Amino acid sequence: MSAGGERPGERREAAPAADPADAARLETELRGVMCGRIHPGEPLARHTTMRIGGPALLLAVPDSEADVAQALRWATMRGLSWRVIGLGSNLLCPDEGFPGLAIDLQTACGTTRFSGTSVEVGAGVHLSPLIQAAAARGLAGLEGVAGVPGTVGGALAMNAGTAAGDMGAVVRRVRALTPDGHLVEITGAEMRFGYRTSRLQDDGLVALGAVLALRSTDAAVVRAELRARALRRRQTQPLELPNAGSIWRNPPGDYAGRLIEAAGCRGWRCGDAQVSPKHGNFIVNLGQARAAEVIGLMALVRAQVQACFGVRLEPELCWLWGREALLALLDGKVD
Repeated sequence: MSAGGERPGERREAAPAADPADAARLETELRGVMCGRIHPGEPLARHTTMRIGGPALLLAVPDSEADVAQALRWATMRGLSWRVIGLGSNLLCPDEGFPGLAIDLQTACGTTRFSGTSVEVGAGVHLSPLIQAAAARGLAGLEGVAGVPGTVGGALAMNAGTAAGDMGAVVRRVRALTPDGHLVEITGAEMRFGYRTSRLQDDGLVALGAVLALRSTDAAVVRAELRARALRRRQTQPLELPNAGSIWRNPPGDYAGRLIEAAGCRGWRCGDAQVSPKHGNFIVNLGQARAAEVIGLMALVRAQVQACFGVRLEPELCWLWGREALLALLDGKVD
């Protein structure tokens, strides 16, 4: 889940936007090394749940894992920034776009195979149908990520989860690629899962898939729990508007949403970006929100919570250019 093979959070100077001739040449080059679809100038707003983001230089949808590796090698050799975008459910993309290669794994890594209480699943598989398929087989263990609107790859990279559990708890092993396209196999113990982090982020690796160890139980019990969780989400989260899920990590011993609401930030707006009146840890897009407005609103909320409670909120939301770049924007260190 990193850009261009750099260590996550470390941004190089952004490549200058390519003119049409350069973009066409790069597209032709990429078509020569991988199979699949390539979309030049694809608006990233179409690929994020917040519906924000300018055009990527190229968006690639590889046909196979081998094509993913080829695309990574090509981008790395070209010195072109790249980013795997998944469903874009925890991702904010710049208004000016991304002068690099965005990669969608849903075709190349979209298979699911159950065997007893284990499941081998591709990184491009959506979490929701995976959880439902497991529940139908009477397999439990994924309830902690129920409702997370992402892919398996994103859940592995971020160690997605809720108070009920996280992705890392069920991972037996992971198959991933290095930025130069080499395959690595990592055990669950080697993944260094933490609170919204993992070895994938630390080492700039791209997950291709994983083997998950679930447990057998009564299918009706699992389905009932999933229905109850879905009802609570509808009641407490602004699912009716474009959003990116939780914006802030919970500080130790507390909840970001509680602090934001207690600081009086509920309903605050910057343009069409709004702190949800329904849940303080969500920022929603009221229609035409821009990334700059989201970041500006985040900075205001962060400052208010720190002024009221002395707590410095840390972002859970991923910025396309990395964590350190986002922190610099929030701290006003970048124009």
